[in-house]
Amino acid sequence: MYRNKSLKIYLNDLAAKLPAPGGGSAAALTAAEGSALISMVVNFTLGKSKYARYHRDLLKALAGSEKIRARFIELVDLDVAAFKSKDINKSLSVPLEIARLCFDALKLCPPLVKKGNINLISDVAVAAILLEAGFSSALFNVRINLKYLKNRKRRDKINKELDKKKSGIIKIRRNLEERIDEIIRR
Repeated sequence: MYRNKSLKIYLNDLAAKLPAPGGGSAAALTAAEGSALISMVVNFTLGKSKYARYHRDLLKALAGSEKIRARFIELVDLDVAAFKSKDINKSLSVPLEIARLCFDALKLCPPLVKKGNINLISDVAVAAILLEAGFSSALFNVRINLKYLKNRKRRDKINKELDKKKSGIIKIRRNLEERIDEIIRR
């Protein structure tokens, strides 16, 4: 669907009076941008002698961010398909996966404050902000679909998991923001 189309086409469709794409696919695209920034920071850092001792860690971060970014791109289209299917489990599972992946991707950011190219430290902050935005957007999409889920036990379990992840994301992003702001202002 959208993965092979221009950003302009996607955004025009998002703005149009169409049932999809909507907030779920927008969450995935926003999160993909956050993951792409992580990859960019790592790519600019690799090969610099100043960061050579972190080479292995950087390669691991790059592999993680690229794998997650590829999945976010798939999830842009999967969210559209899930919405059109009218299947509550699909409509729930896609934004839930987006939220979980945002949490995983965000955990790649803190080590980059020390191990990433210092000239790109603001991009680490932007990556974290985009991933938090992707998470929050996905969270709202999960919660609006949860009310249609009849299995109360599953609903409570998902809410509990996402509440915990939300607290973690806020904490990670705030700590990153404070550390990066302090470094930038020096």
